Amino acid sequence: MLEQITSLFTPAVLLYLLRGFGITLKVAAIAIVLSILFGTILGLLRSYAPKPLSMLSGAYIEWFRNTPNLLWVMVCYIAAPLPSDWSRCAMAYVLFTSAMMAEIVRGGLNAIPKGQFEAAYSQGFTFLGTLRHIVLPQCFKRIVPTMLSQVITVVKDTSFMAQVAVAELLFRTKNLMSIFYKVVGRQITTADVFLLFGFAMLLYFIVNFALSCIVRHMQKRGKTNKT
Repeated sequence: MLEQITSLFTPAVLLYLLRGFGITLKVAAIAIVLSILFGTILGLLRSYAPKPLSMLSGAYIEWFRNTPNLLWVMVCYIAAPLPSDWSRCAMAYVLFTSAMMAEIVRGGLNAIPKGQFEAAYSQGFTFLGTLRHIVLPQCFKRIVPTMLSQVITVVKDTSFMAQVAVAELLFRTKNLMSIFYKVVGRQITTADVFLLFGFAMLLYFIVNFALSCIVRHMQKRGKTNKT
């Protein structure tokens, strides 16, 4: 088995797969950062904005929450006015995940007692100041575990890009099987297939497990600071 592994994962094969993994991480990072930003804005609008803006943000959230993410990957890949295939897919993930993040943020905001605003106003805080310094910090402490689940989902869902032939990790893993003889110099076996997909699964697991560990560490530090 060791001999088969070393003959399979040559430097050329590893470089080919890791380049695809780089695209996976790039798209995931962009989608996560922008969707948290836009999702927070949408959640605030739905919770505190005047009725017309609240209804618009609500319509956006419901539209994307109730349609498949893969559908938006395909739509943006074909129609988005962006220069590269991976950036068009990133746009799809941002549009879709922002709606999910908005509902997570809104749930956290709803859990904050209304008396927080009254107490802040009595201390001279403005509405925006109250949100920035009091409400949002408490909100994000509450929603970290749920937000982490959505972040992990984004990383895993980047595999949808394989359906539109973007050369991310899963696409390159499957494509390697069609050019296996040319790259490795021998016929592919069933064991090779399991090893290749196992390697892809391992990369996804490492990233998502690392994210889970980071968040658990943050939660433990938060509990320690409270005591």
